[in-house]
Amino acid sequence: MRVLFFIILLLTIQSCATKKDTKKRLLPEGIKSATEEIYLVVNNQKKLWHKKHMIFTRNGRIKNSKTVDSLGNLLQETKKKLWFVVESYPDKEPYYCKTRWKPKQRERISCYTRKQYKQNEAIYHYNTNGTIDKIVDNFTPFHTQSFYYSNKELSEIIIKDKTDKLIDEVLINCETRDEKGTCLKETRVSTKTNNKEEILFSPTYY
Repeated sequence: MRVLFFIILLLTIQSCATKKDTKKRLLPEGIKSATEEIYLVVNNQKKLWHKKHMIFTRNGRIKNSKTVDSLGNLLQETKKKLWFVVESYPDKEPYYCKTRWKPKQRERISCYTRKQYKQNEAIYHYNTNGTIDKIVDNFTPFHTQSFYYSNKELSEIIIKDKTDKLIDEVLINCETRDEKGTCLKETRVSTKTNNKEEILFSPTYY
């Protein structure tokens, strides 16, 4: 009985230790739901790429989400379970993603099919305030994304391959915020391709 109690306690501690989605995304406490629209901007013309609607738990984690393309076709749905997140797709079997806490502000996120075939895995490194420091892919294309902040805002993402060769550098700027500090309009520009994205974020609060 004591061994079982210890195992349950350990799993509970690890689950609680996982970083909040609100912290990762620099969102304030008390967010209830949000819709995120990502547009590609070409010649000052915006074209919707995809739209994601998210429901948050009171402790700042995404309870479920639904992503559709510009025509409203389903791309992905996620549902948070007790020990994992289920990712559902219209054209392939679901993924079951487990987050394991690691020392030194790290998490290992691994996704499997029902037959336990691993599909992808990444190590997330965090800053002490819960924001993402870097993401290291353990599967193809084995990229590392490093996140940089200025004045408590995400300002740049640098992407390198496993040989440390620069793949891309994305400059990020928040143009509009609400009264709680949530970024409502954000632009991202690639210095390698000059591609531009505009992200519109519409939150509701408890």
